[in-house]
Amino acid sequence: MVAGLKDNMAAYDEARGDLEMEHLGEWSVFYDRKLVGTYQTSEEAAENAVRRFGRGPYLIRRIGAESARLPASFQIRDILA
Repeated sequence: MVAGLKDNMAAYDEARGDLEMEHLGEWSVFYDRKLVGTYQTSEEAAENAVRRFGRGPYLIRRIGAESARLPASFQIRDILA
């Protein structure tokens, strides 16, 4: 699953320039190295991603925001459980 996330992050980086010109401040969803869509809120992006792809892996990222640096011990809780 980590490899899929890294692929989606790379796809975001490749599309970043165009996304920042056209959708700055919106939220993007990448799945299978493809831009699925842009959304006005993180909630809208998450709801659509979960509905379409279940547990993923997919990337939800605010366009133009700095990358977050998380400690290795950071754990995301499974909201679908």
